[in-house]
Amino acid sequence: MEQAKLKAGTVLLIGRPNVGKSTFVNNLIGQKVAITSHKPQTTRFPIHALLEEERGTIEFVDTPGIFDKVRDTLSKRINQQTLSAAEEFVDVVIYMVDHTRRRDFEESKVLGIVRKINKPKILVINKIDQDDETYLPQYEFLRDEFPFVYKISAINKTHVKPLLDKIFDLLPERTPEQIHHSPTGHPLLNMDSKTFIAELIREKIFLKMGEEIPYTVMCVVDEIEDRENGMKYIKARILTTADRYRRMIIGSEGRKIKEMGSMARKEIELAINKKVFLDLRVDVDPHWQELMF
Repeated sequence: MEQAKLKAGTVLLIGRPNVGKSTFVNNLIGQKVAITSHKPQTTRFPIHALLEEERGTIEFVDTPGIFDKVRDTLSKRINQQTLSAAEEFVDVVIYMVDHTRRRDFEESKVLGIVRKINKPKILVINKIDQDDETYLPQYEFLRDEFPFVYKISAINKTHVKPLLDKIFDLLPERTPEQIHHSPTGHPLLNMDSKTFIAELIREKIFLKMGEEIPYTVMCVVDEIEDRENGMKYIKARILTTADRYRRMIIGSEGRKIKEMGSMARKEIELAINKKVFLDLRVDVDPHWQELMF
């Protein structure tokens, strides 16, 4: 008897910063695998996440956005990692654009990378839920280059189902033995617990601090321990490059850091279904960007 075949493969998500790639992956997978915020440098390394259903499996690679002007070590490494991900073997490429932003040199740079990848490509125009300002006419010429074009709202999941159907249609057939499955049932493939928690904390900093803090902050989880009282103990540090940023993150009488810690703790508890004690502090390290990756 011929063995049943399923669809399976890797889908690369590529686009400018803050076009909605991480939101798309999170909502499609059904749980958070990439942090999101309005800041364009939120995702700092390619994140691999697995979608499994009866038709087969899709490994999504959510890349950091391609930056036009690269002034610091961190941004340079983000661009390098995105380019490396684009050069790896993929089955389908999703090029995501945000119609509420003008086309510029940065967009042209991303498009140039996409054009070099000789794989089936889908153009996804995101944020159709936002119609107060649009530069859609600036992207219309892309219809001649991309055989498949979808307008979606990643945050509301509008038109995401037909897009997913097309992705499965373009993926190759494989036998069950050839398909990669998550050994834990968790959709995240390439991020350990410490990194995931650190990313959650960093997200809360971005959300709470707004424009006050530049991209000079990261988080490191030093310890995760189960205590005798059944509580999960997590020791973490927020690193920033200057003492003035440290004071801003801590806030008056420690209010800011307490609020961000509380937000992160609640989300971690929800994810692991266990009470959490989050021991969070802020340190100054002017050279942390040089040590990343």
